[in-house]
Amino acid sequence: MSRRRVVVVGAGIGGLTAAVALHRRGWQVTVCEGAPGPPVTGAGIGLAPNALRALRAVDVDINRAVGGAVPATMGVRRPDGRWLTRIGTSDMAVRYGMPPIAVPRPALTAALAAVLPPEALRYGTVVTAVDEVAGRPVVRTEAGPGLPADVVVAADGIHSPSRRAHFPDHPAPRYLGETAWRALVEAPDLGIQAMSETWGRGERFGVTPLTDGRFYLYATAVVPAGIRSDDPRAELRRRFGAWHDPIPALLDRVDRLPLADVLRHDLHELAAPLPRLHHGRIAWLGDAAHAMAPNLGQGGCQAIEDAVVLAHLLPAGAEAEGDDGDDGGGRGDADGDRGADGIPAALAAYTAARRDRTDAVRVRARRVGRLGALRHPLAVAARDLAVRATPDRLALRGMDDLFNGFRLPDRPVG
Repeated sequence: MSRRRVVVVGAGIGGLTAAVALHRRGWQVTVCEGAPGPPVTGAGIGLAPNALRALRAVDVDINRAVGGAVPATMGVRRPDGRWLTRIGTSDMAVRYGMPPIAVPRPALTAALAAVLPPEALRYGTVVTAVDEVAGRPVVRTEAGPGLPADVVVAADGIHSPSRRAHFPDHPAPRYLGETAWRALVEAPDLGIQAMSETWGRGERFGVTPLTDGRFYLYATAVVPAGIRSDDPRAELRRRFGAWHDPIPALLDRVDRLPLADVLRHDLHELAAPLPRLHHGRIAWLGDAAHAMAPNLGQGGCQAIEDAVVLAHLLPAGAEAEGDDGDDGGGRGDADGDRGADGIPAALAAYTAARRDRTDAVRVRARRVGRLGALRHPLAVAARDLAVRATPDRLALRGMDDLFNGFRLPDRPVG
């Protein structure tokens, strides 16, 4: 018996989850990442119940790897500190079987990478192209000879070169009208127990306790694309320094960070859904497939779902020696793949399982962002009144399709 081979392009959360899930299924895995090494700084990521359930499906216990601290409440506030809505995470645990958690991104990627054989990870390896040779993909890199594969998982980010190469007429990512700042800080003395997002007029500020005791801070503002300041710490102080406690005290911690540890990025989304999430034997996932606004905290969660569903649908990694996947009948799939080893059907099933769900989440995230970005005083007042008037139980029920939406579909027959 030999093992099927997968090359994963990108060692972000989606790419590493796919690598882990396929490794669990017996595939020989190679992960190509252009960065020289794993991230050591960065931001946090929220893991909602749907993502935690998906990770458990591939035997990854994130709580055990990075801690299990959970905030007592989560909700939305005004700049004066008044709560518009607030939900206990214990209520969420009862409804969804587990509460959401937030973890440092470097800790999450390290936990996923630790599951893989060391030789599977190739940092400093820039992928230049994915060619097709004899009906199978070959990944070209700057580092040397091509890497043949049975499947390529393209997890190469929002500006995915592989997506542009295979869907050249698809609209490019579009600017959402907001820029975002992110940082991780230590603040154990502040006694913060709530995960909160504060909505102002065209500005937002989020405070998220992490499982390791630190805090993930993020902020957004409606500004033209490409605007930059020499010191993002000073800009955050100028915009949010007069907002409610504990934001000023948290900004004191931000002021102590090295400049490089305060991240700033313009926010983009993929302007329209891809016609399909695969082409030949390449499958796209995460931001490469359906980049979305971060307003629901589902970008990384949907990438994790993608990865787990893709690995579930693909055949197991073992195959008979000499099996080239050709049934001798010369039949091919719609993408020109000559194989009949179950992989083309699995990739088509992956598109069917994931395309509509991820696009619905993308559209919903954009709509929530538009509410948070309102600037006109009357529109902001109406928004705040509507949020405050919505009973917490209804607000929680509105998350059912997200948090209960993860399913492992039936595998293709044959």
